[in-house]
Amino acid sequence: MYCYQCQEAAKGIACEGTKGVCGVSSEVINLQDLAIHLLKGAAVYAVQARGLGIETKEFDNKTFALLFKTITNVSFSEQDFVDEVKMVVSLRKNISSQIISKGVKLEIVADQSLVADFKTDEEIKAVAYKTSGKIDAPNDNIRSLRALVIYGLKGLAAYQDHAYVLGYENQNIVDFTINTLVALTNDDLTLDENIALVMNTGKHAVDVMALLDKANTSTYGDPEVTEVNIGVGKNPGILISGHDLKDIEQLLKQTEGTGIDIYTHSEMLPAHYYPKLKKYSNLVGNYGNAWWEQTKEFLSFNGPILMTTNCIVPPKDSYKDKVYTTGQVRFDGVKHIKTNENGEKDFSAIIEQAKSCKAPTEIEKGKIVGGFAHNQVIALADKVVDAVKSGAVKKFVVMAGCDGRQPKREYYTKFAEQLPSDCIILTAGCAKYRYNKLELGDIGGIPRVLDAGQCNDSYSLAVIAMKLQEVFGLEDINDLPIVYNIAWYEQKAVTVLLALLYLGVKNIHLGPTLPAFLTEDVTNVLVENFGISGIATPEEDIEKLIL
Repeated sequence: MYCYQCQEAAKGIACEGTKGVCGVSSEVINLQDLAIHLLKGAAVYAVQARGLGIETKEFDNKTFALLFKTITNVSFSEQDFVDEVKMVVSLRKNISSQIISKGVKLEIVADQSLVADFKTDEEIKAVAYKTSGKIDAPNDNIRSLRALVIYGLKGLAAYQDHAYVLGYENQNIVDFTINTLVALTNDDLTLDENIALVMNTGKHAVDVMALLDKANTSTYGDPEVTEVNIGVGKNPGILISGHDLKDIEQLLKQTEGTGIDIYTHSEMLPAHYYPKLKKYSNLVGNYGNAWWEQTKEFLSFNGPILMTTNCIVPPKDSYKDKVYTTGQVRFDGVKHIKTNENGEKDFSAIIEQAKSCKAPTEIEKGKIVGGFAHNQVIALADKVVDAVKSGAVKKFVVMAGCDGRQPKREYYTKFAEQLPSDCIILTAGCAKYRYNKLELGDIGGIPRVLDAGQCNDSYSLAVIAMKLQEVFGLEDINDLPIVYNIAWYEQKAVTVLLALLYLGVKNIHLGPTLPAFLTEDVTNVLVENFGISGIATPEEDIEKLIL
């Protein structure tokens, strides 16, 4: 295996050998690489088919599901990806046969490995082992840019998938994704053309986040400022983690009146902010912290856990029998809940198990406040502007993104603690768990930590910035009193970064380390054009960004 798509890439270079830092096996990574490789070849025929008026809807939908599934900490199942490889080959054959049936020759694919065929599962695994490695490219700089694009597409696919389950999609995003997969096979594209492809990925990242925002708010209402309990009750509970709001809605409905309490974990915390979800009396609180702490928090919870999207950590034997997966998430030996033909899920098995469990063991008490999505913050625009003009607020600091287990991430807690008292943090994603329980107070009634929600809700932070730009009458978004100190871990964070670059945001600090897949030359391009930099110490960065 050779995997460098997440922030935890071993030694800051790549995970090699038999297992990645995240716990994924080399067999799974090899199969992921093969599935994506074959997906590009299938996309060549899909684009040709579209030009002939042939329907490719099934291929489109499964493309997004597969891209999503290859995000870090989603599927750890070897057989799952063997099946995905077979699925891609089957869809490609179906599309190509329809092209041929119209009396048209198939597009020539120079690299025949893109359209390879397999007879057995063993052959698939053998080819995956031989071909796994760095992304195919003519040179390291093109490979680095292709990595930015493919990882951006993975995050984009996750957002698209979440919107799709709520009945929302954007055909322009679908077309862009399929066409871009084809472009990633074109070795004739120049360096500048590959950079343009990166920026176009950023444009569609903005579009897909806007789509998901519309899907969530149209379905569940605009998030409201909400106090969320972080203690526990006396009833047995089910803990739901991940990001999928439809899953928690169905779980809340099915547990009404059963005596089972529902607790959110990590990125599910913002479910409490939506009016149509917070109305359920059995949604009682948030348990624990960011995704990486689940190996201890899932055990003390005592009840069963439902993993809905990315962020699963290989479960320990001490609680593995209580873990359920659904959606794209898979882990061998863990029970999986499928979606039926009507888009519904039956959670009766997890509910029955919960009834026989003890109530959660309390690990903390108190409340945390969130729900500051763009609708709520824009409603405070006059108050915010007055605070800035009066000097009460000097800077807004965007500290969105991901948390992770590396000790170096304590930097973000120290940074928040040492921020001058006239600064407000804007956040989204699980990065907030590094500081959302600190006593940072408020400025004239405006809390110093404004939580917009999940990493899926990062669009809110862009909307807030653009609205403030309008209110202050500024031509350049970078003239706002807003600075960016973003933590990243996986590929959705790459998508958010590309979206910010497309919107023209400059001087972003990115940490705790810069992506391992960036070459020195590509890093220099990002530095020269956008002012991107890594982090130093909290003191140094506060001096640079704030003072």
